[in-house]
Amino acid sequence: MNVSDNYRDNWESYWRGTSDATGEAIWDCDPALSAEPHSKLFLPHADTTRTIVDLGCGNGTQTRYLATRFARAVGVDLSHAAIEHARRAADGAPVEFQQLDLTDTGAVKALHDRLGDSNVYMRAVIHQSEPAARAAVAAAVAEIIGSEGRAFVVELTSGSRDVLKRATDDPEGPPAKLRRVFDHGLKPADADDQEILRLLAEAGLQVLADGETTLPQTEYLADGTRIDLPARWFVLAGK
Repeated sequence: MNVSDNYRDNWESYWRGTSDATGEAIWDCDPALSAEPHSKLFLPHADTTRTIVDLGCGNGTQTRYLATRFARAVGVDLSHAAIEHARRAADGAPVEFQQLDLTDTGAVKALHDRLGDSNVYMRAVIHQSEPAARAAVAAAVAEIIGSEGRAFVVELTSGSRDVLKRATDDPEGPPAKLRRVFDHGLKPADADDQEILRLLAEAGLQVLADGETTLPQTEYLADGTRIDLPARWFVLAGK
């Protein structure tokens, strides 16, 4: 199935209302806190001569870092507005961006046909996808890596809900960047931990390595503590 019009519109409105300022999106952390440490975990398993595809790239901050570690980097996102942000921010960097609905199996296959078996970087996409679309997102990872590519996937765990509840329970309400996420109808940490494992397995993805981590955000709790969301990472291969 393709994503619903409401879901697509929510992301378009979110990114249209987001400036090009670094870190305005709550998940737009410095690559030193995300793609860089993730690459250290991923590179022992990945062929860096292959393209890496950043699924759900947003404004492309992590994609631009990945372009320094792999022969070619392509960022894709459901939102046209996000891709416009990414292209502006690229400013001549050797990276490519395109709009792509990961639930559009024909478009995903066309991307694989164009790039060949590629590596995938996907950070916190399944957990906030619509329930009926999550299997297709996992299947897109499998399609793009084929038999020779590898994937690095990070998804929020149920522990993230406790952190988000702490942020939203503040007497003054959630901090501004988190409030914008809720105001646009986006639902972080919406998938259960076992659902993520099931979806990856059903897509034919084999776990080569995994571990616990956090996804640092660009927003802070009322006491000044940075919001770091508990997560789990996976290095995946096709079967």
